[in-house]
Amino acid sequence: MPRRATNNPRQLRSKSCGCKLCVEAYPPEEYGDRARRRDCVGSWQARYRDADGRQKAKNFPKAKDANAFLDKVRDSVRSGTYLDPKRGEISLAAWWEEWWPGHEPVRPTTRNRKLSLWTCHIEPKWGRRKLASIRTAEVQAWLRKDVKGHATQVKARELFRALMRDAMVDDRIAKNPIDAVAITASAPAKHPDELRPPTEEQYAQLREAIPIWYQPLVDFAHETGMRWGEIIGLRACYLDLEEGTADVRHILVDDRGTIVRQKMPKTVAGYRTVPLTTIAAQAAGLMLERLPASSEMTAVEDGLCPEELVFRGPMAGETRLLKGKKVVLDGVLRGNNFRRRVWIPAIKEVGLARLIKDPETGREEYWPRLHDYRHALASRLHARGVSEKDVQLMLGQERGGRVTWLYTHGSEGAADRVRAALEDGGEARHLRAVS
Repeated sequence: MPRRATNNPRQLRSKSCGCKLCVEAYPPEEYGDRARRRDCVGSWQARYRDADGRQKAKNFPKAKDANAFLDKVRDSVRSGTYLDPKRGEISLAAWWEEWWPGHEPVRPTTRNRKLSLWTCHIEPKWGRRKLASIRTAEVQAWLRKDVKGHATQVKARELFRALMRDAMVDDRIAKNPIDAVAITASAPAKHPDELRPPTEEQYAQLREAIPIWYQPLVDFAHETGMRWGEIIGLRACYLDLEEGTADVRHILVDDRGTIVRQKMPKTVAGYRTVPLTTIAAQAAGLMLERLPASSEMTAVEDGLCPEELVFRGPMAGETRLLKGKKVVLDGVLRGNNFRRRVWIPAIKEVGLARLIKDPETGREEYWPRLHDYRHALASRLHARGVSEKDVQLMLGQERGGRVTWLYTHGSEGAADRVRAALEDGGEARHLRAVS
């Protein structure tokens, strides 16, 4: 075994030092005259070999610091926990450029959400920071002061933790500072009255306020409980009016302002066959009478193919002049446009609109939403004795229990029915006073 070097750490000669050795190394004739001194002020260089046997060096102002560093490095090399300090000096933004291509989600909605979290929250604060310099206390303070809203904090921490976790796996940092960071924002708690979907009578009033062209769409949503992307992505080839079924196979999603076709619904359970009531079948049939759709079965790779869609806007097929060019409108429905131009004016007209404001983020949202048709359908099915498993299959949820607590709301007259059920359970018991 080779002997350990006796001059490690060694003191480096300095051009600004006036000790005997430094004057000999850097003569005054060439480097200028300096005040003579007995002790050298040069830095101390610690030399070591990393886990791969490559020699490295690091300078320190004092010998004791260099010796302490050498002891620490030698122990980490022997135990197999050695990390090259230079690998942790990469900025978080540079690490993101390496990390993102291998972790970019396939689903546009998930990809866009993570990109938004990075560009709006993480990158402005931490992009220039070196990986090894990021500390738990700093991240905790940032999350509490700068990131508003419970859901945003959860998603931002999740993405930040994944970034730092893979940096640790890549031997750039020794531990993940985000593991100990806690969510400080409280989960939004809406009042039950704010979550309760409209009654059937209110839905009937709302339907009358919806423009005639879109009434079949809301009828279809009310009777099937399908999601927005599933409804506007329904193709004629997956609709069987004779059998009364609609197959959820492809959906449409908004990819930063561009509507794209996606093969798989929100979850694996969303890949399902939905039974159609007479009203739902009539609604789909009416749309096809107004605007016939191609029954050709194409693949996602073939593009949007809007001529196959069952539900489209009234201007589908019209030619408009856009930026000096004639363009044939595809009629594909967009959620933001429908919400702003059709849904919100209708709920305001019938007096159902409730503007809900998040006290932490200040975000405002109008209730009820079109999505609440799913809530209403689940409540109707439960009230009529349909099993939770069947409701789960109908709505395309992965877990049946989720349907109960997320979508089901008490129906009108529930208190009277519960009281009647308890009183009919046996003979009434009378209380008597005791001394």
